[in-house]
Amino acid sequence: MKIISTKSNLQILHEDNHIIVVNKRVGDIVQGDKTGDKPLSDVVKEYIKDKYNKPGEVFLGVVHRLDRPTTGIVVFARTSKALTRMNELFSNRETQKTYWAIVKNRPLKDENNLIHYIHRNEKNNTSKAYIKEVPESKLASLSYKIIATLNNYFALEINLHTGRHHQIRAQLSAIGSPIKGDLKYGFDRSNPDGGIHLHARKLVFIHPVSKENLTLVAPVPNDVIWLAV
Repeated sequence: MKIISTKSNLQILHEDNHIIVVNKRVGDIVQGDKTGDKPLSDVVKEYIKDKYNKPGEVFLGVVHRLDRPTTGIVVFARTSKALTRMNELFSNRETQKTYWAIVKNRPLKDENNLIHYIHRNEKNNTSKAYIKEVPESKLASLSYKIIATLNNYFALEINLHTGRHHQIRAQLSAIGSPIKGDLKYGFDRSNPDGGIHLHARKLVFIHPVSKENLTLVAPVPNDVIWLAV
């Protein structure tokens, strides 16, 4: 997909009066947290303020988040109306999310549906996927298929059916195929940039105001393994 702008260290995939969609880089945090690091939301606000000469505070709503070590599509709302409607789309599962992941251990099946029960551990910010329901767990479902065989690795395309905490990371770990670089979920070594090879590749949804059917695709990071997919 064409990148419409790369100003202010942003890769902007779509921009209109109601939403702005960016391709998140490794290490970016979507919204401010206890680290105090500058969030992506602030970078986008500065971009809008500068581009449109906006006086005062810029409105920007965070619609959803990606984990700090992951890359790919993040949607922000530029109006309160768009924020409310985008929140509804995400909460009602009226979006189609496609991710790409790189794993070292080939899954037993080339394509499969995975159903687990995810239990989140708030203390260490991890989730564990169980075959059977356990107390305080939530049903998690995704489908995957192998889309490329690389040197020492396999590229998977994943479609999410539910949106649980660290769902893809936990479910792939549970079948013995942790994501490259993901020490937290069982990969044997970290990536040099501190990220993991999980990329929010595509998002399909109905525009919250114009009702246009949008299909947005985020280019992969400039990385030798990603570029081989």
